[in-house]
Amino acid sequence: MSANKRNIDSSWIDPDDAPELTDEFFEQADEYRGDTLVRRGRHKAGTVKERITVRLDPGVVSAFRETGPGWQTRMNQALRVYLSEHGAHEKEPSR
Repeated sequence: MSANKRNIDSSWIDPDDAPELTDEFFEQADEYRGDTLVRRGRHKAGTVKERITVRLDPGVVSAFRETGPGWQTRMNQALRVYLSEHGAHEKEPSR
């Protein structure tokens, strides 16, 4: 038998059952200019920060975390202040 044996047992979806297109939908939709997708979100930074692993006292980390979102940026700023006050090449005595 040469009959088409594809499974065509799909449920009919009425186009009238489509969700309403709200302002929220369009805020999340992709935007194109010609064939180019317009990227959303933050622009790439001029300088890229370096990802490192560092061990810090739990009290130091928890104190910065308790300040809320952006705590890593504030920790970075605190290190910048330290460097500006003490010099980048000044060594502390060994412990």
